[in-house]
Amino acid sequence: MIRFDPRGRPNRALLVGVSEYDHTDPPHGVPGDLPAVKLNVNRLREVLARGRVFGEHEIKVARSPSLEDFERELLSAAAEAKGVLLLYFAGHGAIPSAGDELFLQMRNARVVAGGQAVFPGAEPFTAVLAMLATSQARRIVVILDCCFAGNAAWVRETLNDKHRLLLMMSVQANHRIDAGDPRTPTPYTAELVRLLDEEGETGFLDLSERIRERMAVRGLSTVRREAWEPLCRAEPGEDVLLAAKPCTPGPDPDPDPDPDPDPDPDLKETDAASGTPVTTPTPEPTSGSGLTPGDADAPRASLTVRLLDRLRGFRGRDRTGRSDRSGTTGGAGRRRTPWAVPLLGLLSLALLTAGTYGVVGLVGHLRDDSATVCAPPLELRVLADPDLEPTIRAAADTYLTSAANTLDDGCRRTGITVYSAGSSDVVTALHRQTAAWREPPDEDVNPQRDIGPQPDIWIPASRADFARVMEDRDTDPWAVLEAADKPLAYSPVVLAVPRAIAADTMESRTGLTLNRMIEDLSERDEKADVRRPDPEFTAVGLLATIGLYGGDASVAAAERLVDQSGPPSPTAAELLCTLPDREDVDNHTAALVPEFLMRSGVGCDSTTRTRRTAQYPKDVPGVAPVFVRVTWQGADRDKEARDASAAAFQDWLTGEEGQAVFAENGFRNPYKWELLDRDTKVDGVLAASPALDRFALQDKMEEALKEYRAAGGPGRVLYLLDSSLSMRDVWKGASGAPGLLKQSLGGLGEQDEYGVWAVADTGGRSYETLLKPGSHRRADTERVLDARARVQDAEADPRDALDAAFEAMERSEADNRRRLIVYITDSEDSDQLSQDRLGDILSGARRAEVPVTVVSLTNGGCNPGRPDRQITDAGKGRCLDSGDDPGTALRDEVARTGTGDE
Repeated sequence: MIRFDPRGRPNRALLVGVSEYDHTDPPHGVPGDLPAVKLNVNRLREVLARGRVFGEHEIKVARSPSLEDFERELLSAAAEAKGVLLLYFAGHGAIPSAGDELFLQMRNARVVAGGQAVFPGAEPFTAVLAMLATSQARRIVVILDCCFAGNAAWVRETLNDKHRLLLMMSVQANHRIDAGDPRTPTPYTAELVRLLDEEGETGFLDLSERIRERMAVRGLSTVRREAWEPLCRAEPGEDVLLAAKPCTPGPDPDPDPDPDPDPDPDLKETDAASGTPVTTPTPEPTSGSGLTPGDADAPRASLTVRLLDRLRGFRGRDRTGRSDRSGTTGGAGRRRTPWAVPLLGLLSLALLTAGTYGVVGLVGHLRDDSATVCAPPLELRVLADPDLEPTIRAAADTYLTSAANTLDDGCRRTGITVYSAGSSDVVTALHRQTAAWREPPDEDVNPQRDIGPQPDIWIPASRADFARVMEDRDTDPWAVLEAADKPLAYSPVVLAVPRAIAADTMESRTGLTLNRMIEDLSERDEKADVRRPDPEFTAVGLLATIGLYGGDASVAAAERLVDQSGPPSPTAAELLCTLPDREDVDNHTAALVPEFLMRSGVGCDSTTRTRRTAQYPKDVPGVAPVFVRVTWQGADRDKEARDASAAAFQDWLTGEEGQAVFAENGFRNPYKWELLDRDTKVDGVLAASPALDRFALQDKMEEALKEYRAAGGPGRVLYLLDSSLSMRDVWKGASGAPGLLKQSLGGLGEQDEYGVWAVADTGGRSYETLLKPGSHRRADTERVLDARARVQDAEADPRDALDAAFEAMERSEADNRRRLIVYITDSEDSDQLSQDRLGDILSGARRAEVPVTVVSLTNGGCNPGRPDRQITDAGKGRCLDSGDDPGTALRDEVARTGTGDE
């Protein structure tokens, strides 16, 4: 099971409680107000704050918001969350007669039976998920306490990216529930709050399972007089920590049945190595940043607090035998020996400088069969690239119990905490924010919060990342970095292709550029797709981007090769985990990932359906983790011991035992290029690596990242609105041509530029400019369309209009923004094009390198062979017709180019 621990990351909890409604009277009112819901959000806010996963400032309560206010608050929370994003909703829920959608009814909700919108003032759950999907949060948790909550389950199943979404629903589908006593929280939330407020750690899976048990014990019924059954949905093995409330010290519930007959109440703690007493000094006052003034070695206060919380819970939840994040049991189930109580003072001191492994290392040596009491080992903090974290954690686990880390008396020499953060954020922080890492100046720049404690060791995925940090660095940095001469191991970045559509010759597997491999893949399978992890978050994504941008095509054209709906997966491992969510996607999608994942696997490997073959693009640099020692100014208290511990860990990693861990995880020798484990055959992987672009260069990584950021910035869109006479039957209403255009404007932000042309040949030109290209307010655009967009008594000339559009949107070397041409038409004039005129359009689309999206308002207008379909294929865009839900699909296409919220 993968339990994601979001502590220390920017988390957000949005608690929405709609207790008061504007419309409660017949015929269009909702059933009534819900006073109990006001108590729900108040109690839930209190217990989440006590749970210490969400900070006070990270919890927002929206009390009876309107639909507009709800959307604004949700998008704001989604934009700010990087760790876990929690959305709680309590209020009225409604479903249409078909039961195919769940609507969350906000304060201004009404019920209009038979109306097109069905529930004005209510948010369809599909729209909620679309807004949540804009977030970069690692996990998204949704908790619904409303009638028909279970109807959200099937909506979740339609998502492409289900991996990070965990859903709790108060009741099964198609059932209404009673809110209960208005003086108390609703029945479901009452149990939710009670369980979240228990001492110790509470994860999503444990919470959802126990709330089902508690509701069953209460024997409640739905309005249909059937058993009330809460539901939950999450991918197999996925979990996330939601609360970690400190345990309150109290009498030992399990006293030692055979105590020491002559306990010494004045027993003093002793140092295991020297036998001398260990004193427990009072900790020095700390600053608001959580650092002891002048001591850059001290980790964040939040880390210390949560480790102390784990210690206080040693006699509570840990007695069940649960493991900590490292996977090592922290003394669970042991009886407290007489000397364990006074040792708590020593443990508290240790936690001021120790991470998770340090606690495990110390508690693990409180042995019932030995009088040895081990002092807390010095703790090393190791910051790794996100895709390397599992391997480095496995290495740390092995090292902790190795002979190299064990003293003669059996105590550990060193403890190790392994953590990760986005690679671009780490490079930026080490490059020019080391002073802020020591003492954050404000909320905007806070590496302690956004990355983690100051590292002693940094293991990036490429030496080029180290070079990026050192280039033009601050003249007086607070951190000094020294990189090893040789990488620890090597793994090429491969195109992991579903076995059925992979290249079948060695030359095609190894001798081509990445872009050529993708082109060949598209020729073998017209449904083929390629995805890459986030280049901002993991070096693997940036290394793959170097290959994508290395060809003759533009950056925009290269990005279209890996285009996808929604944000990219943060890591290569999560990318491989999300592909099995839909079998049709899994069978036709290749993934750019490090080769070692095809050996070591990922946490969701049991759900993987499609086996893959590694193809080795010759222009993509590989992963070559390097050991970088990080020392901090002013951190001199244990400098010699810390240097020795770091050097010992480095020697172990490069020695036989450390290399065995890399071998087991599928890495290669960094210079011989052969698999470190040559005895085990790896399915889909070549035994000997071909000649590749081995190591990344600093300038290539910087250039690729710069171009990627520019490509993802503000975009340009040109709308062509067919205004010929034949459009009169598909013009009015939300699903008409101007209505579809208006809906798509949500995908554009303030910095995006767009224009609108009316396409009709009235004798002078093939089009009329309704809105000049530029940045526009959405309301202004809608007023222009209402006033000027009209059907003309004329035919449309798609060839001349599109030719002019291609010229207007032509790229320049100085302008690398994303671009899109949108043509909304009834396809009549396209179908009447001669072969020569159609050929001219197709040639222009290929030359322009600007994607064309055609929205055909004719049934079947995008069938294979139809002119509109040929135009979009030539322009590498998308053809949408009535079978594609054109309103939503067009908005998504525009959002890929723009920077809007929808």
